Amino acid sequence: MTAFTTVRTCRGEALLWPAHLERLCQTCAFLGLPVPDADLPALEPWPWGLLRVTVGAEGTFWSHRPLTPGPRPAGGVRVRLTDIQVHPQLAAHKTGNYLPYRLAMQRAGDAFEGWLVAPDGTLADGSRTAPLLEIDGGLVVPAGGLPSITRAAFLEGREGSERQVHCSELPTVTRAWICGSGVGIVPVREIAGEDWSVSLPAEWPQTADFTLVWPEG
Repeated sequence: MTAFTTVRTCRGEALLWPAHLERLCQTCAFLGLPVPDADLPALEPWPWGLLRVTVGAEGTFWSHRPLTPGPRPAGGVRVRLTDIQVHPQLAAHKTGNYLPYRLAMQRAGDAFEGWLVAPDGTLADGSRTAPLLEIDGGLVVPAGGLPSITRAAFLEGREGSERQVHCSELPTVTRAWICGSGVGIVPVREIAGEDWSVSLPAEWPQTADFTLVWPEG
C-alpha cells in the first residue's frame, strides 16, 4: 500500500510542490501511512523533469526523470470514454492501485487518453490526466476523481464549478481540456464514446506559466 504524487520540475525546481505535498499528506492520513518528508532532495537541472514522490510504510522515496512528451499536439488530442470504473474508496487519492487506470489506457486504443466512470454512470477521471469541461458556457470539474493540482492551478482566478457530470451530457460539451503534471493543459479535439463522438475546437490556453504549458524546448 503506497501513496504517491508526480510533480513537474523545471531547471531543478519542483513546481507546485506545496499543493502536491498537501494532497499527499491527506492520502497518507487516509491510508494510515507515515507523514511524507517535506524536504526534497537536490534535483537534476533538466529543462523539464517529472519527480515522483512515493510514501510507503518504510518512509518517503523519490525518483526524478527527464520529461520529454514529444512534439506539442497543436490540433489537440482525442480522448475515449471507457466503461472502466474508478475505485469507490480510492478515486480521490493517488495510490499504488493502478489497475483501473491501466485498463482505461488500454481501452483508449489510439486515443491520447481514456476516461473512467463512477458506478453511477458519471465521468470521474482520466487514466493519466484530469478532465476539465465547458458546458453551457461554464467551466465544470467532474466530481468523483482525483483533485488535480494542475487543473486547480489553471482554474485559479477563473470561475468554475465542480459537480457530477453524467456521461449522457458529454455530447453537449462545447470545449474540453485534459490537465496533468506531465502535459500541462491540453485541449481536446474529440471525445469518442461507444457509438458516438463529438468534435470540439482545440483552443490552447494563452499562458506562459511553466506549470501549465506543454513541456518542450
